[in-house]
Amino acid sequence: MSQQQREQIKVAKERAVLVAVRLPRDPVDLEDRLKELHSLADTAGAEVVGMLTQRLYKPVGRTFLGKGKVEELGQLVEMVKAGIVIFDHDLTPAQIRNLEQLLSVKVLDRSELILDIFARRATTHAARLQVEIAQLEYTYPRLRAMWDHLGQVTGGAPIGIGTRGPGEQQLEIDRRLVQRRLKRLQNELDGIHARKAREVTHRNEDHYTVGLVGYTNAGKSSLFNRLTTGGAFAHDKLFATLSTRVEQWSLGDGNSVLLSDTVGFIRNLPHHLVASFRSTLEETVQCSLLLVMVDVSDPTSHQQFDSVLQTLDKIGAADQPRQLVLNKVDQLERSDDILLWLAEHPDALPVSAETGEGLDRLAEIVRDFSIGPPRSLEVTLATADSRAVNFLERRTPVTHRDYAGHTVTIHTTLGARQAMQLLSLSRGIRVGDELLADVRESLWPSSKTVNDTCRIPPHRLYPSDGWQTDGASDG
Repeated sequence: MSQQQREQIKVAKERAVLVAVRLPRDPVDLEDRLKELHSLADTAGAEVVGMLTQRLYKPVGRTFLGKGKVEELGQLVEMVKAGIVIFDHDLTPAQIRNLEQLLSVKVLDRSELILDIFARRATTHAARLQVEIAQLEYTYPRLRAMWDHLGQVTGGAPIGIGTRGPGEQQLEIDRRLVQRRLKRLQNELDGIHARKAREVTHRNEDHYTVGLVGYTNAGKSSLFNRLTTGGAFAHDKLFATLSTRVEQWSLGDGNSVLLSDTVGFIRNLPHHLVASFRSTLEETVQCSLLLVMVDVSDPTSHQQFDSVLQTLDKIGAADQPRQLVLNKVDQLERSDDILLWLAEHPDALPVSAETGEGLDRLAEIVRDFSIGPPRSLEVTLATADSRAVNFLERRTPVTHRDYAGHTVTIHTTLGARQAMQLLSLSRGIRVGDELLADVRESLWPSSKTVNDTCRIPPHRLYPSDGWQTDGASDG
């Protein structure tokens, strides 16, 4: 069954009440918190029938909310006949248990909601493994709160050979089962991760790779389908993409790169998910260039952008150049809003994956990154070096040719990566009176660091936005 068919399945929706608390120094206001939580709940298949907010200096230990708010929440749940309460925060096992006893309905925190969405949308074997591992790691420390009897179920009574002894509690049995299952799944996932790492390394040796990264539902998959032969599932819901898809993107003049569509990021993404999805995130870490996409039509786009940059640094994707892509400019209510982004990021590129606006310019920028800094050169080589001549004719903008005996001098513009590819075809190529191999380092100094070419600073100061990652859509 395709992901599109999955989305069209009609199922009974649980009626849900959303809860958000504003704490001191919280950069995300309550309205934005509830809007994103509403989107998550809708993606999970819930019908939102009520919302509750509170401002606290610090969470209440027993129930997270204050006593009066818990009573108000109970009245709201009863009035709207809700069957589930979803918090936009991580709750302790004891808090979940206490709230469920007081409210008599199911209570979920933000991490469990996101895990449920990932479980629903995981279609590949690797994605299912990663989601199950994340769920088990989330569940393991909460097992104690799930059992209120903790009674002995084996041993301690003479009911047969092998059953006598000190006995053990149901909690200990469950923990051992979880640990055993986790170990088996982790071994299987480690094998997938090792194979994926080899594939990515081999691919980067032969191709220039570009990764689409950004907040979930920023339009990554829509842009991916527009630039390549497509095939990525694009849907206006959070986390439509859970597995990486890679396709060739033609940039013109015979040049192409490999473009990958990756898992979207989100505020407070459960750290177990980031850890278990490391094989998927390997694509992002190893890409030669990152296109950081931002949905500029979203009111919280600046906070989303900061969260994405912080997460990229945490997962180790801090050494590649980055190009900021301002997507969905066609959906802006005021066209002047884009000027605020361009004032802070002059090299940012406004585009629309829907209308195609700015995509030709995006291809030019990626082409400049992929071939390296361009140099206007007069390249002389033997006419018998047909592969090298053909490379220059098809891959570079030739302006003039001079033939002399058995050689040809081609006037063109060459990039650093193209020069390396050209040398792999022939070592006898000259620039003026010197061999290209001898002058390549002086033409394209390898000492240039990422900060010299990066269009978005890889390191900056971020406000505290609640991220709990170690290191995934729409897009």
